[in-house]
Amino acid sequence: MAKPMTKTQLVAALAEEMGADKKSAGAALEAVCALITREVSGGGAVTLPGVGKIYCRERPERMVRNPATGEQIKKEADKVVKMTIAKALKDSVNG
Repeated sequence: MAKPMTKTQLVAALAEEMGADKKSAGAALEAVCALITREVSGGGAVTLPGVGKIYCRERPERMVRNPATGEQIKKEADKVVKMTIAKALKDSVNG
């Protein structure tokens, strides 16, 4: 498996793709990340065309097991961020 792309590599590739400098590409990436964070933390969802949909889902209260002791404990309800991958991306990876 290949190593994941770092933020620096992503900004450099984005700058090259946009035909802009790294500073403006970095600012664009930060703006997109901030927008996604704000929308999803507020309970909304963001669809990135060709990539997928990022959304927040609520998990109900449930019983979990402590792996160290085997003790059953009650875990409070919480929220978790999920991502559904777009069919176009799946097809490009598998095809």
